[in-house]
Amino acid sequence: MSDEVVVVTGVGGMGKVIARRQGLGKTLLLADYNEQGLQAVVAELKADGHNVIGHRVDVSSRESVSELAAAAAALGRVTQVAHTAGLSPAQAPASAILAVDLVGVALVLEEFGTIVAAGGAGVVIASMAGHMPMELSADEERELATVGAEDLLALPYVASIEYPAVAYQLSKRANHIRVRSAARHWGSRGARINSISPGVVSTKMGHQELASETGAVTKALIEGSASRRIGTSDDIAAATAFLLGPEASYITGTDLLVDGGVIASVRSGQLFS
Repeated sequence: MSDEVVVVTGVGGMGKVIARRQGLGKTLLLADYNEQGLQAVVAELKADGHNVIGHRVDVSSRESVSELAAAAAALGRVTQVAHTAGLSPAQAPASAILAVDLVGVALVLEEFGTIVAAGGAGVVIASMAGHMPMELSADEERELATVGAEDLLALPYVASIEYPAVAYQLSKRANHIRVRSAARHWGSRGARINSISPGVVSTKMGHQELASETGAVTKALIEGSASRRIGTSDDIAAATAFLLGPEASYITGTDLLVDGGVIASVRSGQLFS
């Protein structure tokens, strides 16, 4: 058995598929807030022969994320980190989305950036929502990049957000910004960090969004894209494998859109023009 450790936070559709793909021959540490769901996935992967450990985590808490990072480091060399935990507008109010999708990502980048092994890599699952038009000043982008994780919620333009969709979009844009900023810190340890922005993916979260009040808009985005299909967890797992693997050794601090061409259609004026 290799001494390498793969950490996957969030064991929903994408997280489980990524864990199954990346954990072969390695120690797999799975983390989620939902203890029951976590243990079910741990049992499933153990039954399939994976060396897997479950660890409950609240990504909005530095103490909890720090404990997870320490647990991972105690198992061996942490060479891969895939952060998939998140909430969507159909799942939670704005305050919860900001705590998990904004602060949670910042905490994971900070805490795992101190223990990731040389040659290692991390991926944050963001969203194509972060590429949708949003007005941010240079000062606001700088603050989203550099303000301590716990202080992000006190920024006036963050604290004033009331709508879940706005909280989600701001959080995902901030994920891109935060990953860019974290790249040098991770690089000082000989590691890389990137984000992936999925489009609409056929997961429980994705289907909740399709069934929500904004589902018609989401369906229009799919129909107006180049691929004209919903994404799969395997699409995202394949992109994750690339960014975590040796073929991507010169790629860090950037975002990879895996959206079937939705953003291309939006930006070229072919959607909602």
